[in-house]
Amino acid sequence: MIKLIGICLLFFLLFVLQKLIYQRLWHKNLTVDICFAREHIFQGEESALKEIIQNRKRLPLPMLKVKFKTDRHLVFGDSVEGARTTDQFYRSDMFRVGGGEKITRTLKFVGGRRGFYEIDGASLVASDIFLTSQMVADRPLHTEIYVYPKPYDSHELRRSLTQLNGEVLSKRHLLEDPFEYRGIREYQPFDDMRSINWKATAKTGELKVNQKNYTALKSIRIFLNVEDDNIMKKEDCVEASLQLAAGLSAFFLKQGIQTACYGNGVDIKTRKPLTIEAKAGDGQFETVCRGLARLDLEQPTADFTTCFEERLFSEARGTITCFVSPNQYDDFLELLEKYGDAGNEFYWFYPVSGNKDPEIPETLRKQVHFIHL
Repeated sequence: MIKLIGICLLFFLLFVLQKLIYQRLWHKNLTVDICFAREHIFQGEESALKEIIQNRKRLPLPMLKVKFKTDRHLVFGDSVEGARTTDQFYRSDMFRVGGGEKITRTLKFVGGRRGFYEIDGASLVASDIFLTSQMVADRPLHTEIYVYPKPYDSHELRRSLTQLNGEVLSKRHLLEDPFEYRGIREYQPFDDMRSINWKATAKTGELKVNQKNYTALKSIRIFLNVEDDNIMKKEDCVEASLQLAAGLSAFFLKQGIQTACYGNGVDIKTRKPLTIEAKAGDGQFETVCRGLARLDLEQPTADFTTCFEERLFSEARGTITCFVSPNQYDDFLELLEKYGDAGNEFYWFYPVSGNKDPEIPETLRKQVHFIHL
C-alpha cells in the first residue's frame, strides 16, 4: 500500500513538474512563419501558402495548434477540419513537433477575386505531454499577396480594339504640336482664331495663321469610374470594369504607347483615388495591375468630376482618352459631353450584364463601346 502511494505521489510530482516545464519553455526557440509562395497572381490562378514551424530545442511539442485568418476570396482547395469561412477564412492547423524538428506544410489556394490580401499574425496553442493544459501565445508576422484582375478578353472587345487601334495608329503622327511652327499661310474659315499670327497680319493687311508641325501621340489615358450607388448594385460590371482597364493597359503598352490609369476607387493602403501617371514598358503594366488590385470597392468612391475634370481638360492635347464605366450618372454624362464639345476625341467602354444595350444620349452614341458580359 505504501509502495502504491509512493508511485502515485511520484507520478503526481512528475506530472506537475512536466506541466511547469512546458508552461515555462514551450515557446522558447520556437519559430512559426506563414508566407505566400508568390508576391502576386492573376485572378483564377493557383498559388500556395506555406506554414513553417521550427522547434530549436529538445523539448517536444505533442500538440501545437496554429491559428490564422485571411480573406475568404482566397479559395483553399481542401475542406480542412478546423477551418471555417465567414467574411474571413479562419484556419486552425494541428501539428506534432519533435525536439529539433522543422515542419513545412503547403496549402494550395486559388485567387478567387481581385484584391490585396494580408496575414498579420498567428495564434499558437500548445499542450503538455498529457494534453491536460493549454498554453497560448500570439506571434506577429506579415505576409501579403496581390491578386491582379485578369485582363478582360472577348471577341466583342477585340473588335472594338481593332477599330480603336486603327484610329490610334492613324493619329500617332497627326497631332498638331502647339510649340512647333512650319510656316505661315492665309486664314481659312475653319481655322481657330487663336492660331492667327497678328504680326504677319499687320504687315500684309490680310489675316495670316501659323502652320503647326505634327508630333507623335504622347500617351493613352484610361479613366475608370467605378461609382455604383444604385439600389441594385452592379458588382459584376464594376469588377469587369477593372478587368477592362487591365486589358486596355496591356493592349496599348504592348504597342509601346505610354499609358496612364486613373480611377475614383479608393486605394486600400493610401486611401486616395487611383493615380498612375503615363509610362511605357513591362513594369508599367504591373504598376497598373497593383493599383487596380488595391482598390477597395466596399468604401465610398470619390466624386469623379471633382477628382479628374481639371486633369482631363488640361492634359488632353497629345493623348487619346478612354473611359471605362458601368454606369451613366448625370454628372458623368455631362462631363463626357462637355469634353466632346471641346473638340476632344474619346472612347467609352461600357460593361453591360445581358444582351440589351442601355439607353444613352444620342450625343454619346458614337463614342460608346458596349461590352456584354
